[in-house]
Amino acid sequence: MTRLEPEQDEAERVRRVRAAHLAAAARAQVAAAARARENADARSAPSWSEAERTGAYAGLVTRAIAYCIDIAAINVVAFVVGAAAGLVASFVGGLPDVLDKVVIVLGGVVYLLWVVGYFVMFWSTTGQTPGSRIMRIRVVDGGGADKIKPRRAIVRLIGLVFATIPLFAGFVIMLWDDRRRCLQDRMARTTVVHAPPQARIVRQAIPRDVDR
Repeated sequence: MTRLEPEQDEAERVRRVRAAHLAAAARAQVAAAARARENADARSAPSWSEAERTGAYAGLVTRAIAYCIDIAAINVVAFVVGAAAGLVASFVGGLPDVLDKVVIVLGGVVYLLWVVGYFVMFWSTTGQTPGSRIMRIRVVDGGGADKIKPRRAIVRLIGLVFATIPLFAGFVIMLWDDRRRCLQDRMARTTVVHAPPQARIVRQAIPRDVDR
């Protein structure tokens, strides 16, 4: 009996440690599930009818600031890339006059593709450009779909150009729209709403060592 007592004590200690680990894991899972439910409630957006009743549509000033931020970001990236390309060209002794014209045309094409890709990618994925994210607004489908398709994002970009050219007249019409839609929103059947900041999920590690 004396020989078995240390083995029994060790087995009992291992059993208690395992039980403590399982209990800690169960508590962590329950806490994680509770946080997930809270985050889901925080991220759940009201339906568009509720947004219409509560006046959650983004206003003219907010959208104008977001638009200016996006234009600044686009031009800063284009300037950096263009300066880098010019620096590389200076290292090789410059380019002939014929190639200079070709490079200018290619640069214009690349800039156009960059602008189109910038807006279409963000609108058709998250609904938020960097400027929209800073101002906490989001482009959503007017019918309540989760995302807008890329072709509708292209239509919206074309509408954005048309809204900008005549002294931003395409933006001013939102002042007489109950859902604050600009020209590009009417063309692409979208609306712009205020987007609350996304809730962050905090993960909690399960302690490996449990006090006896």
